Amino acid sequence: MVSIVNRVRRLPVPSLTPRVFPATRLRRNRASAFSRRLVREHQLTPDNLIYPVFVLEGEGQREPVASMPGVERLSIDLLVEAAAEWVALGIPAVALFPVVPAEKKNLSGSGAWDSDGLAQRAVRALKQAHPALGVITDVALDPFTTHGQDGIIDNDGYVLNDVTVEALVNQALSHADAGADVVAPSDMMDGRVAAIREALESAGHVNTRILAYSAKYASSYYGPFRDAVGSAANLGKADKATYQMDPANSDEALHEAAMDLAEGADMVMIKPGMPYLDIVRRVKTELQVPTFVYQVSGEYAMHMAAAQNGWLDGDAVMMESLMAMRRAGADGILTYFAVRAARLMRARGY
Repeated sequence: MVSIVNRVRRLPVPSLTPRVFPATRLRRNRASAFSRRLVREHQLTPDNLIYPVFVLEGEGQREPVASMPGVERLSIDLLVEAAAEWVALGIPAVALFPVVPAEKKNLSGSGAWDSDGLAQRAVRALKQAHPALGVITDVALDPFTTHGQDGIIDNDGYVLNDVTVEALVNQALSHADAGADVVAPSDMMDGRVAAIREALESAGHVNTRILAYSAKYASSYYGPFRDAVGSAANLGKADKATYQMDPANSDEALHEAAMDLAEGADMVMIKPGMPYLDIVRRVKTELQVPTFVYQVSGEYAMHMAAAQNGWLDGDAVMMESLMAMRRAGADGILTYFAVRAARLMRARGY
């Protein structure tokens, strides 16, 4: 297979024309708000935002996530109700993460492809109530396994690649059958995108998109998320370094993204966000494809903690961080700030 990286047309880098002061005063265009707006290189709108949401079993259930102030787990009825505002704000899509009860977890994570599972029921409810809202589903086994790993393990605790891929295909198909617009394999198994794409095509889901978590790093920024979905206790002191990427690597991310695209991914994602904006820029520049980034739970928690302590202006750093991701090349941003940012944009008239 020829790497997409090797086939990308390299664009020439323009040389900068020498500019001399005072004939050129770069502050001129900064002097007034109208000119700053006119020459602004990047725009941030609700169109760029995807809201990650946590869904619970039951009815009328609402649970705050202690390590993520302002974020709640919602039962399906409350999720559907809240989504009306998100649609009105212009947020194009949500990313759905189920909070699976302990009694529905096992070693193989087989609950992941239950046609009447929590994620599948949430997809159906959201699409029925808000058909224009994009629904993205997480394809990974960690919420469903008793060990908290993203796949099926052997006796030594090593995640088995190929048998896990078979399970992920079943999970992705069940999401597509439920009406998911986008399936997002976040597991980092080799070959899973090709297997999922082939299965979707064979089942007639030709327009179901694949958002591949192509460069998902073995990061320490995921802690609050694992609390939110209830996998932290199952994982314990184990890590995911045998399948998630080494934070020291950059070239490897290009290979991962190129392979996922060649296998049938429609979009690629980098995770986490701000500490990995160099990866976002490389992927966007070298592959020139729809590139998403996930501003993860740890990033959100840090911003919120600093704002609540009065150390930072919460709204200002929120918007600055999101614009930084756009500037790096992100087309879409998964962020727990999506609703708050969209409300602020509406209040400011953009």
